[in-house]
Amino acid sequence: MREKARIMDATAMKRAVSRIAHEIIEKNKGTPNVVMIGIQRRGVPLAGRLAAHIGQVENVTVPTGRLDITFYRDDLSLLAAHPVINGTDIPFSITDRDVILVDDVLYTGRTIRAAMEAIMELGRARTIQLAVLIDRGHRELPIKSDYVGKNVPTSRSELIAVHIAPFETEERVLVLDKTDGGAE
Repeated sequence: MREKARIMDATAMKRAVSRIAHEIIEKNKGTPNVVMIGIQRRGVPLAGRLAAHIGQVENVTVPTGRLDITFYRDDLSLLAAHPVINGTDIPFSITDRDVILVDDVLYTGRTIRAAMEAIMELGRARTIQLAVLIDRGHRELPIKSDYVGKNVPTSRSELIAVHIAPFETEERVLVLDKTDGGAE
C-alpha cells in the first residue's frame, strides 16, 4: 500500500484528544456518571488518553475499560478459523452510566453496532456515546459519532492507518491507497 497523505501527526492527535475530552465534559455536564470503554485494539489507548485528560481537567478518575467485539461481529464466519481474541476488561458496572465508546476510525458502522450489542449484554447504560479519532464516511448502518477528532472524506480504495503507542513508535494518521490489491 502506498502512502497518499499524512493527515495528523502526534501533536494534532494530542489536540484532537484534548478537544474531544472537553466536549465530553461539556455535553455530560461534568463527569460523575461517565465511563470510557475502548474498543480493542487502537480504541483502548485512545480511551485511556481521554480519561487521563478528563481526569486532569476535572480532578477525577474516570473508570476505563476495554472491549473485544470479535464474537459480536456480523462477519465472524468470514474470519480465520481461530480469530485473535484481545479480551474484554470492564471492571465496573455500566448500568445507568454514560458510556463513551472509543475507537480510532469510524467507517461502515459495523464495529460500533457490534460494540453496542456487547455493551447492552453487560447492563443498561443510561446513554451510549461514541468518540472516534477519524470519521471517514461510507456508513452502511445508521451510526453517527458524538465526538470526532477529524472528518476525512475517503474513497473505498483508500485506508486510514492510525499509528499510536503502544502499537507503533511514531504516532500519526495516514491515508493509504490500497488499489494495489491490499486488503483493509
